[in-house]
Amino acid sequence: MCKTGKWAWRILREILQIIVLFAVLAVSWTAATYLTKVVYTKTGAPSSAYVAQIIDLFLGVVIFFLCIMLIGLMFKHKQMAVLNAMIDAMRRISQGDFNVKMEEHKLPGEFKMIATGINDMAEGLGRMETMRQDFISNVSHEIQSPLTSIRGFARALRNPRLTEERRNHYLEIIEGESRRLSQLSDNLLKLSSLEGDRTAFDMQPYRLDGQLRAVVLASEPQWLAKRIQVDLELAQVEVRASEDLMSQVWMNLLHNSIKFTPEGGVITIELKADREEAVATIADTGIGMSEADQLRIFERFYKADKSRNREAGGSGLGLSIVKRIVDIHQGTVTVLSRPGEGSVFTVRVPLAPPPE
Repeated sequence: MCKTGKWAWRILREILQIIVLFAVLAVSWTAATYLTKVVYTKTGAPSSAYVAQIIDLFLGVVIFFLCIMLIGLMFKHKQMAVLNAMIDAMRRISQGDFNVKMEEHKLPGEFKMIATGINDMAEGLGRMETMRQDFISNVSHEIQSPLTSIRGFARALRNPRLTEERRNHYLEIIEGESRRLSQLSDNLLKLSSLEGDRTAFDMQPYRLDGQLRAVVLASEPQWLAKRIQVDLELAQVEVRASEDLMSQVWMNLLHNSIKFTPEGGVITIELKADREEAVATIADTGIGMSEADQLRIFERFYKADKSRNREAGGSGLGLSIVKRIVDIHQGTVTVLSRPGEGSVFTVRVPLAPPPE
């Protein structure tokens, strides 16, 4: 029901309540008048008409309150049933049962608003519980995989007949898996810190184009190793942000493009000002992703291509960190991609305010 309909229904209900109240009052007054007439036929009417009116008024008030009490008792049982149902629903929620659904459309007045609040609370807590269970499952899976590799290759190292070359290969694998565990731990701590807002972020104006050039130069060994061409089209843009946090955004996005771009590919980084926002795009000629993957790519632990992510040592947390940092800066990050045609990540953050 729309807001106008609810408002009209509320006014109509109040008018009906007033009409019922006056009807009960009229019935009470009429009943008092007839009762006194019956009594007066046997005892005689009072000598004063004023006294007779006072008696009628008093008796009418008594009958009126008796009628109101009777109506209240009639509705009390129904109200107590509704209250008991709400208390039971809240008790189930407190015990971890979030499959609570009250039929709010069947409840009167204010009870409907309370039932709506209980349903919303149960639904929200249910989503949080599902996210918590998924998070624990994903963390367990991500930790178990490298531990299994480390345990297996450590057992293989006990073989005295291993060649030195094979032994060094196993040690490199163990070292790589240990490094992946350490990176997973660092990312989890970083993501927890960002989501908890426990870090004091130092927002200062700085040149975003200079930061992007520095990130590209710092990643030069990675893109040169795959003979990737990196094209820069950077306008002079100044933003007010946490330079350290935004550096993680560009580093994660650039490394992500390098990871999924084949040898000899191209990565194009553009930066421009659009009204009150800085718009940075990182486009690659990599493997791309499907529409379904694009909808979930910023979720924690989600991997569009699990096999490739496994080879590259990804944990599925990098883009979640990017999304959280951009949200902290009141910006947006989006992706546009097609399988086999590459991906384009677009980040929008507010520009630095002009100096006074």
